[in-house]
Amino acid sequence: MGKIPPSFKTARLPVTTLLRNPRSIPPHESSSPSVTPTPHPHHFPSTKKTANKKKHSSSRQKTDPSSQNPSPMIFKSPNLSDAKQTFNSILSTSPASLDLRFHNALLQSYSQISTPRDSLSFLRHMIAKQPSFSPNRSTYHILLSLSCKYPSDDLSPVLETLDLMVQKGFPPDHVSLDLAVRSLCSIGREDEAVELVKELSVKYAPPDSFTYNFLVRHLCKTRVLSTVYNFIDDMRNSVNLKPDVVTYTILIDSVCKRKNLREATRLLGVLDDEGFKPDCFLYNTIMKGHCLLDRGSEVIAVYKKMKENGVEPDLVTYNTLIFGLSKDGRVDEARKYLDIMAEMGHFPDTVTYTSLMNGMCRKGDALGALELLEEMEEKGCSPNSCTYSTLLQGLCKSRLLEKGLELYKMMKSGGMKLEAASYATLVRALCRDNKIAEAYEVFDYAVQSKSLTDVVAYSTLESTLKWLKKFKGPEFAS
Repeated sequence: MGKIPPSFKTARLPVTTLLRNPRSIPPHESSSPSVTPTPHPHHFPSTKKTANKKKHSSSRQKTDPSSQNPSPMIFKSPNLSDAKQTFNSILSTSPASLDLRFHNALLQSYSQISTPRDSLSFLRHMIAKQPSFSPNRSTYHILLSLSCKYPSDDLSPVLETLDLMVQKGFPPDHVSLDLAVRSLCSIGREDEAVELVKELSVKYAPPDSFTYNFLVRHLCKTRVLSTVYNFIDDMRNSVNLKPDVVTYTILIDSVCKRKNLREATRLLGVLDDEGFKPDCFLYNTIMKGHCLLDRGSEVIAVYKKMKENGVEPDLVTYNTLIFGLSKDGRVDEARKYLDIMAEMGHFPDTVTYTSLMNGMCRKGDALGALELLEEMEEKGCSPNSCTYSTLLQGLCKSRLLEKGLELYKMMKSGGMKLEAASYATLVRALCRDNKIAEAYEVFDYAVQSKSLTDVVAYSTLESTLKWLKKFKGPEFAS
């Protein structure tokens, strides 16, 4: 929310001037598929912003010692003898006894450049040289993290470290397992993480919900769905660890991203059979899946169902609903929800207006979208680069190049970046009207403003010029 950026207020061509004396659009152009701008991926309202996500967080603060307070690199060489000499030197020059925290920091520093075996030897050296040093669980977690991340064909270094922890009176707990799983997944060893979870669950204790759902989420991103389901079934059968509502939300989000709405519907039924009640975050996830498939009617059906079940929609719900309807060409219906969401205390934001503008431009009503921009600014909502890119594409594809150029100049005056799709559309429109000099000027701005790499910007301009030369004939080359 907020007012129009000052740079736009001082622009040579204010927003309102774009609406003066609008040129009529021939009917055959407004209804042509060629005027349908490609929806920008950033226009989709992300469910990540919902306040409910904290409730569903499947991860807690990382337990990896190296990720919390990185130790200074005291040791420059992985050589064990050098490390021992360095420690002896520190010990001899220290006026007071070194505490546990300092010892752990030294071990952490050395473990970052050494092997698990040498790190363990260094730990034993510290204990021998200063008997008052008594390692705790955090000390052994440093070795555990190192053994998980160290290149190996199997889990033998990890299991050796875990056996050492047991011998020293620190059997693996939930934190130990969480650390091991995250460390293994961080280097792409998801299969080993699954294997370790299964083994430690039987020997000691199953993972808590944070670790369990972290691994499920990671498997959803890196493995086929059958692998995820097999892991869930194995944990259910071996240690009676069942999925919770967060788990099902992760699964439903994953299948929705894969556009498998049938499986999402099945999982929703399983969720109900397990006695869990879908919440706003989960409904938003389902709505997002339908949006990906341009199913505006299904988006409304999900919205109505959540209302019937007593779940209060949030801002993301309304933004997703408006986005889905606009994308499906039902702009008039989408606009009705502007008043509804305001009545419910959720005021339209940049995402809301941009979604509507995108839908209007897709229908060929770029001038209507321009009017909506003025309404948006009057209500104190500031447009962003996605908003202007949407309008720029719509104006150019509706053959309103002059207004598109005015909008581009406003973007340039405000220091806004050009997005790839809007840049390509504007360059093609300029070349089509033989405004080659202007096309090169847009190219220069795209590169100077770091909107695009010079390679991408140049390739688009070059391909457009080649197309123009081909269809304009030899006279264009001269």
